[in-house]
Amino acid sequence: MKINNSHLTYCTNIHPGEEWSQVFANLQEYVLPLKAQLAPHQPFGIGLRLAAVAARELLQGDALSEFKLWLNEHDLYVFTLNGFPYGEFHRQVVKDQVYAPDWSTSSRLDYTLQLVTILTALLPDGMEGSISTSPLSYKPWFKGSTPIDVFERASLHLAQVVVKMVHIRAQTGKLIHLDLEPEPDGLIENAAEVVDYFQRYLLPIAGAYLVKTLGISSEDAAACLREHIRVCYDTCHFAVAYEDPLTVFKQFQAAGIQIGKIQISAALQVDLPVGGDRYLLQERLQPFAESTYLHQVIARDSTDTLCHYSDLQLALPELQESVATQWRIHFHVPLFIRDYQLFQSTQDDIVTVLDLLGDGSYHLEIETYTWEVLPPEMKLDLPASIQREYEWVMGKIYA
Repeated sequence: MKINNSHLTYCTNIHPGEEWSQVFANLQEYVLPLKAQLAPHQPFGIGLRLAAVAARELLQGDALSEFKLWLNEHDLYVFTLNGFPYGEFHRQVVKDQVYAPDWSTSSRLDYTLQLVTILTALLPDGMEGSISTSPLSYKPWFKGSTPIDVFERASLHLAQVVVKMVHIRAQTGKLIHLDLEPEPDGLIENAAEVVDYFQRYLLPIAGAYLVKTLGISSEDAAACLREHIRVCYDTCHFAVAYEDPLTVFKQFQAAGIQIGKIQISAALQVDLPVGGDRYLLQERLQPFAESTYLHQVIARDSTDTLCHYSDLQLALPELQESVATQWRIHFHVPLFIRDYQLFQSTQDDIVTVLDLLGDGSYHLEIETYTWEVLPPEMKLDLPASIQREYEWVMGKIYA
């Protein structure tokens, strides 16, 4: 859905279903009523999440052309894909396997190339396409060491995706970019690590590959990489890391790194009493330590020192003795609620990011995927909840 110069959607990763038949059934059940409510007289964009099995199925037979006909019939369009979770994402333990296979593997490369093919077919003429993807790998797998070989292999695999996107642009005029999504404990998890990765690995390693493969200059290779490899700025992830949005935007701009996609999501924030009883907080947080997803915690004390926990389950036993004054938790809570009695959300960071966008052109994707695992008292009717997310975002943009 066009909002000013940007496109707004929600990510369909909130709906369970890894096979294409399940994905398509969800689109019919949820997207069509949403369009009728939110955009009855204009095209309505879809943020499509395809697992590897769904991507393969969509490329078989006439499935892709039939889907495109369905989109046209209902005045829908696909402009962004979520290519982060490769496999199953609901109703089973996901945890750190959401990063597997990582970007050092051919499986991740092949899957992403399939997504590029799909988006090329679906993307309307004259519109940019984006694909968000994982932050290369998962840092705790390497136990504190620097996995140079993973950075190098990932860079070569990303270069191969760029080659395909360059050819697509030359043949069709369609610009598609792949957007790396930093998050806590990802191999690249904050702005400084993104800039370091671009400068130390991506530009030299992938650049050399493009020079050799495309027969272009090193300057043109760098320009291609900056055009086709961008950042997916997830407002929850950067808030959990206590990164100021304006500072991050300036860091990326100074390094020549573009933000290709913004995922609008809120983290859970807990202000901790100093010297007071924290047992009630611990009791109220326990339901959020569920077994499906990782819920990384970053604690901050009065000196702004940060302490990282790989999951809320591991952080909770240390709550009573922690010297922290605040916890931020990677749990995508609803956007339209800021206060949860004893807790808050990082909603203010979202407002700041939306203000920074101005009249620019961005891909905006609402990504509250945790509806199924929210504590019971926070669960609401799903279609109504999605609509409230849209209305809250649109209210802030038009404010």
